[in-house]
Amino acid sequence: MAFIQLALDLIELNRALKIAEEAAPYVDWLEAGTPLIKSEGLAAVRALKKRFPKKKIVADMKIADTGALEVEMAAKAGADVVTVMAFVDDSTIREAVEAGRRYDAKIMADFLGVQDVEKRAHELKALGVAYANIHVGIDQQMKGLNVLKTLEHLKLDMPFAVAGGIDEKSAPAAAASGAAIVIVGGAITKA
Repeated sequence: MAFIQLALDLIELNRALKIAEEAAPYVDWLEAGTPLIKSEGLAAVRALKKRFPKKKIVADMKIADTGALEVEMAAKAGADVVTVMAFVDDSTIREAVEAGRRYDAKIMADFLGVQDVEKRAHELKALGVAYANIHVGIDQQMKGLNVLKTLEHLKLDMPFAVAGGIDEKSAPAAAASGAAIVIVGGAITKA
């Protein structure tokens, strides 16, 4: 059975906490989304960890450089999982993974913009990344791309998350695809 991760891609912390409070009984992981972190800083991660200490807290940092520093910051704020972009240099990935080990946080690689997903997932697994996030972004969705179509022929040798336009209709198919984590955002936050 897949974990359900709620992506709080909002810009107001109070609103994010209210939605998280309502959704917490039904989700497994809570994500301080990139817009929330950019708007509120790591206070968003601290607030989620304080309010929901038993939930896994994901800091969707989308790290592209200074992997060690940013993972340390997020982990010290309470993140259990921190995201790094899958396309970045291996040195950034290595630094992020090492910092994750030091500060007890797992690394999830966001595959936005990656062309050869299977090859890169294999490389990232070897570097110690815990999860691949197969992610079709909003801009891609607007062009008609669908994350479930992306998964149809994908064979990954590591646990993966699925994100991008997931709702109550597509979540079961995402879980059936073998995803360890199904990330739902707007279908909950805009409900």
